[in-house]
Amino acid sequence: MTKSKKHLVVLCVTIVCIAIIAFVLSPKSVKDSKHPTLTDMLTDSISHIVSACPGEIGVAIIINNTDTVKVNNKSVYPMMSVFKVHQALALCNDFDNKGLSLDTLIKIDRNKLDPKTWSPMMKDHTESVLSVTVRDLLRYTLIQSDNNASNIMFKDMVNVAQTDSFIATLIPRSSFQIAYMEEDMSADHNKAYSNYTSPLGAAMLMNRLFTDNLISDEKQMFIKSTLKQCITGKDRIVAPLLDKKEVAVAHKTGSGYINEDGVLAAHNDVAYICLPNHVCYTLSVFVKDFKGNESQASQYVAHISAVVYSILARTSENS
Repeated sequence: MTKSKKHLVVLCVTIVCIAIIAFVLSPKSVKDSKHPTLTDMLTDSISHIVSACPGEIGVAIIINNTDTVKVNNKSVYPMMSVFKVHQALALCNDFDNKGLSLDTLIKIDRNKLDPKTWSPMMKDHTESVLSVTVRDLLRYTLIQSDNNASNIMFKDMVNVAQTDSFIATLIPRSSFQIAYMEEDMSADHNKAYSNYTSPLGAAMLMNRLFTDNLISDEKQMFIKSTLKQCITGKDRIVAPLLDKKEVAVAHKTGSGYINEDGVLAAHNDVAYICLPNHVCYTLSVFVKDFKGNESQASQYVAHISAVVYSILARTSENS
């Protein structure tokens, strides 16, 4: 081969190599070959489930205190009893400031309680004057979502406005509002829509509860451990996790009213979940104006929870 032909071959090879490198490094090529991100996978999967729902579903996820996923994140979802987490934090903060113990004994006249509302406390205490500690009241609200216990704490300890103001120091003011207690919503079901939240607002509060210092260590630990004992809504976020070994779940549910048209106002659950490999995530699911029954709404919440767990567990295993 002549010298000139060798130069020509070298030149051609060089041009081809440059072209290949340029193609590989081009933004389009990088984008096309890039695997979907974790947040993209979660968003797409959840959006698919939500799109088939006969109602509105809002979802938020915070993963390891960093990555965030939002689907239908509007500040329009009735909180219902999810606000009992907000109430517990506000009350404990107030007791911290006043140097009071959660073991403070409270006397409650039975005649002041509503016998028609959801209240396991009334079944456990049949006496005319109930003697319970503030710790007991909080356990009733967080574990069994007792409405009378919540009403008593709002009336006699830290009211709705004080609770709303304190929570506004922890999460964005625009993401929530607490305007009424359970007693008010029971008398007028439409008032439930004035106790609203965005899915991310609720997730942020739950996430901060488990990852930040908000109140005294003793009281914050009490709230966290109590939420791990929650027995309501086992057919929602918790449902697909019950048979998973070493998966820790703390959560709080909120259930709404069914109107005369058969529409379920709200069906919610907010949870902090830790997997065995220390991957932790907060998941909030809010169902609004659902055209179906509670069991059907729970299936949507459980489906979302199952998909989130599956993706996060698989991702962590492959990382």
